[in-house]
Amino acid sequence: MARSTKYIFVTGGVISSLGKGISAAAIGALLESRGLRVNFLKLDPYINVDPGTMNPLQHGEVYVTEDGAETDMDLGHYERFTHAHTRQANNCTSGRIYHRVITKERRGDYLGATVQVIPHVTDEIQLTFLEASQNCDVAIIEVGGTVGDIESLPFLEAIRQFRGKQNRGDVINIHVTLVPYIRTADELKTKPSQHSVAALREIGIQPDILVCRGELDLPGDIRRKLALFCNVREDCIFGARDVESIYMMPCYFHGQNIDGKICELLNIWSREPDMQAWEDVVDIIRNPACEVNIALVGKYVKLHESYKSLIEALNHGGYANRSRVKLHYIDSEELEALAPADVDAMLSPMQGILVPGGFGVRGTEGKIIAIEYARTHRVPFFGICLGMQMALVEFARHVCGWEDACSAEFVEHSEHPVIHLMASQQAVTDKGGTMRLGAYPCVLAEGSRARDIFGCREISERHRHRYEVNNALRAELEHAGVVFSGTSPDNQLVELFELPEHPWFIATQFHPEYQSKPTAAHPLFASFIRAAIDMRRP
Repeated sequence: MARSTKYIFVTGGVISSLGKGISAAAIGALLESRGLRVNFLKLDPYINVDPGTMNPLQHGEVYVTEDGAETDMDLGHYERFTHAHTRQANNCTSGRIYHRVITKERRGDYLGATVQVIPHVTDEIQLTFLEASQNCDVAIIEVGGTVGDIESLPFLEAIRQFRGKQNRGDVINIHVTLVPYIRTADELKTKPSQHSVAALREIGIQPDILVCRGELDLPGDIRRKLALFCNVREDCIFGARDVESIYMMPCYFHGQNIDGKICELLNIWSREPDMQAWEDVVDIIRNPACEVNIALVGKYVKLHESYKSLIEALNHGGYANRSRVKLHYIDSEELEALAPADVDAMLSPMQGILVPGGFGVRGTEGKIIAIEYARTHRVPFFGICLGMQMALVEFARHVCGWEDACSAEFVEHSEHPVIHLMASQQAVTDKGGTMRLGAYPCVLAEGSRARDIFGCREISERHRHRYEVNNALRAELEHAGVVFSGTSPDNQLVELFELPEHPWFIATQFHPEYQSKPTAAHPLFASFIRAAIDMRRP
């Protein structure tokens, strides 16, 4: 007889950004280390159907799954910490739920009934729970926002209803809350957690486990106080103190036996966890052999979470080389206003320069300045998506001599539009329809640096872009020294180019950061950091 799927619901209280996503991902890593198959669902209360059109400075990065879904950045945490392969069904917003309900109502599926939040919206939400639980032993379902937000009430009500329909021991609720340290009083305060749990219980949800975020570990008297006032067993209260790296969380949680307690509450029999890989990562973080300075030149640098997957992939590249990566965030718009001597002063301490993706013309000239510096000063350079496109524009302008070289995204008429919309894309009137999203194959050229790095002929990488390299200008660019070392199988789409005369100059149309893990760095990031280490100045 097949085992029933177990469910873990993760909620948060007091304030946002407490680390619900990291907690859920770390718990998933621990359960996976016990031999269990895990899957995830992130529920977001906002009305947008997905975060694809949201400003990164407000929402953070948009994470892209293999099937082309634009999703919440927490799905990136899930994939980095575990072997789960997320897709569209792993992220659901209020906008998507209401869109489904309204579509069903217009279609007549409700047979003329008055459509209401209860039961129609909550029933639709519960269907997403079942979708997320396919082919796994444990489904970990995280609710965005905080308890008390009016937007999240339908999700919480759906959780309450769902638990009542499941067998005892198949569902637990984990509540992530805040235990702040008041320095002037030299005290940890439990009142915010008490109020948060009280609000959750008013809705009808009693947490089984508390995960308490704070600056310090929880002493015994604080655990006892929380247990008394929150009606949670003392051995079900766990600390989540600030740590040097999020990748320390699996070992930190395991040290408190949170995975053992979860298995006990869910009546799961499993092997003892194999923590070696995570212990190795922690050892590298604490005892790096060296440090490298990497410049990240972009226009969303004021909110680092805009580049979350990219930042983590750079760290992974460091782990692969037992190195600490020290990131320097440089606003590409500010770079545009600097004199050449000031640009040199800012970039000369760097052992590597990375220019990431983005949309729109703002800051692109600053990116070109950084790219020209990397090319002419022979600093290892990595360009991704728009960073790759601007690298090709820079080469066309300053090596080929095409002063008007540009992207058709920013300049409508030019004699040298090295980046443009392909004819098949121009025929699409729906703007979203011109996007290339999700995983696409890429064939790597024999003898290229990229082929050596990957060690294989064909790879599959994820995309999120609209404009492509202009094939009409490829031959002239190749004659000038560009090597288009990665293309689509039919050779019509450029996926990667490199400059063979440069110590390390690679630019990709795809986003390799989406497939990097702390225990298995993406080959391009590992190689980029290796090149940066080799270029360190004495």
